Amino acid sequence: MKGIVFGAGFLGTRIANEFGYELVGREVNVLNSDFLSDFLDKEKPDIVVNAIGKTGRPNIDWCESHKEETFEANVTIAENLAASCSKKGIYFVHLGSGCIYRGNNNGKGYSEEDEPNLQGQFYAKTKILAEKRLKKFPCLQIRIRMPIDDRPHERNLIDKLVKYSKVLDAQNSMTTVPHMLSALEVLVERKKTGVYNLTNPSTISPAEIMQMYKEIIEPSHEFEAISLEKLDKETEAKRSNCMLNTAKLESEGIGLPEIPQSVEECLLGYMIYQK
Repeated sequence: MKGIVFGAGFLGTRIANEFGYELVGREVNVLNSDFLSDFLDKEKPDIVVNAIGKTGRPNIDWCESHKEETFEANVTIAENLAASCSKKGIYFVHLGSGCIYRGNNNGKGYSEEDEPNLQGQFYAKTKILAEKRLKKFPCLQIRIRMPIDDRPHERNLIDKLVKYSKVLDAQNSMTTVPHMLSALEVLVERKKTGVYNLTNPSTISPAEIMQMYKEIIEPSHEFEAISLEKLDKETEAKRSNCMLNTAKLESEGIGLPEIPQSVEECLLGYMIYQK
């Protein structure tokens, strides 16, 4: 099966390497529907994965002042790819985001059917709109949150957190990349469509991750754990901080390890790759 991954960033590269798919970067103009159509006709892939997206650098506050670029990457490109693949009968996978909620839904976590409730943040608005627009196509959308990998990368949550002197102490659903890849493999093999929360069960806080980092990798690492209320006062865009429900993924027989255990596994792997 021939696969193409659009987006040569953190997750796109990991997916391409894991499954042996071709990785496509900026050399293909995905904003031009005719150019994209010709490219797909020439390459004839069986599966296309969209890993293009803007999350902002160093964080999502960037999206508030770069709205056109954010909308283009997160909405326009996603819809162009989905439409082209649908017309040509190509199985399409979109990497969406679970950062469209706030809270834990009375301890249940938010399911794929719950309406997004995160207001006022432009990044979230684009991810919500993209997900809604893509529902008219027969494609798979996986919601990822705060991806954590077992190897260093500037977009790995571990690498991000170690740079901060203040780290949030609030529970969140998160995605560990090694388990994301194994779950994605099953969903793709079954040609599943629709939206799936692809996070590990249970929750963990960024501060807890840094405490584990300190215990496993760098005992001298120092940080201050701060509350969500304090973080909201110090950032332009309100952060998501939510819990997702993973029952739909589990109904497919895909049982991922709970996030504290999975983070520990990633940190142990990270320590090896770091050396």
